[in-house]
Amino acid sequence: MRRLQQQPAVALLGPRQVGKTTLARAVAASHPAARFLDLELEADRRQLTRADLFFERQRDRLVVLDEVQSMPGLFVGLRPEIDADRRAGRFLLLGSASGSLLRQSAESLAGRIAYLELTPFLLDEISAAAGGAAAAKAGRLWLRGGFPRSYLAADEAASVAWRIDFIETFLARDLPQLGVTIPAETLRRFWRMSAHLHGQLFNASQLGAALGGVAHTTVGRYLDLLVDALMLRRLPPYLANVGKRLVKSPKVYLRDSGILHALLGIRTLDDLHGHPVSGLSWEGFILEQIMAAMPPLATAGFYRTAAGAELDLVVEHADRRTGFEIKLSTAPTLARGFWNACEDLGVARAYVVAPVLEPYPLAENVEVIPPMNLGRLWQSGI
Repeated sequence: MRRLQQQPAVALLGPRQVGKTTLARAVAASHPAARFLDLELEADRRQLTRADLFFERQRDRLVVLDEVQSMPGLFVGLRPEIDADRRAGRFLLLGSASGSLLRQSAESLAGRIAYLELTPFLLDEISAAAGGAAAAKAGRLWLRGGFPRSYLAADEAASVAWRIDFIETFLARDLPQLGVTIPAETLRRFWRMSAHLHGQLFNASQLGAALGGVAHTTVGRYLDLLVDALMLRRLPPYLANVGKRLVKSPKVYLRDSGILHALLGIRTLDDLHGHPVSGLSWEGFILEQIMAAMPPLATAGFYRTAAGAELDLVVEHADRRTGFEIKLSTAPTLARGFWNACEDLGVARAYVVAPVLEPYPLAENVEVIPPMNLGRLWQSGI
């Protein structure tokens, strides 16, 4: 990992079961005498009773700390140890809760740590084959989601069973281990409701009423929990200074399409194509591909005005705006709101991401592209 050659500490963030530990063990195997501690195991936690002494004795080794959010106070002890020896590649920290972990480490390790996110499988990782084979893989990834055991399952039934088990384990075991005391059934209902509202504007008061009169502030806390746990994505509005009345509520997406489909009872591609959520499911699936490939320091949000101008995603990087519209159609058509949004924002270029096999232009700066081309866009510096 290039970041380990640059920084004393690297934090690898990602949801449970995404493959962080497997990757970290492979990295550790390339470093002689690396130490690997799983902080969910009492025996490994006990080795850090005197963390200062433990770290001092490991200064010539890579130290990998898995599930580091289990010991949040550890960051305070890491700071003086890193300051005592600023060599690159000393610590690899693995965490399953991004928000709380980032807040804790930012307070203690500012300037001493790099952050990377390990996502579930992405299209460019599974679509080495061309043409129809690539399209079939994309459909499978969209349906099953990118968690390795779900995507690689022997058949659809096994994939669905794994995802259902994952949801139950996450609610009953993983969240309580993060210190969450909200009843699992309450969060299950909230998660399922979020699935039904996937890709739509988030209305905490409306959700609270559906949950039986829960306060909007409490609903906001449920959202924060699942965003921090990397299960939901809160997409902010892109608040450009364009003199228009803008929608200011965020949109909420389930980050993994396979988990979304499991919560909605969707088991096959035929079920998915016939379901009312199919278009928004595709939108969220493509959104994750784009967000994962964005260059560092890029910002993203959706754009919508009260007058109907709309773009599914606007990415700003190096003072350049790029627009994305996501369509589940092999012959996508664009409403006037798309063209108005492009004009409002002065986007340098816009892309319509659709399940087509080859790209083609719609206008001088607007192109329809297949999902497999997304990674190449960033490589070419759009």
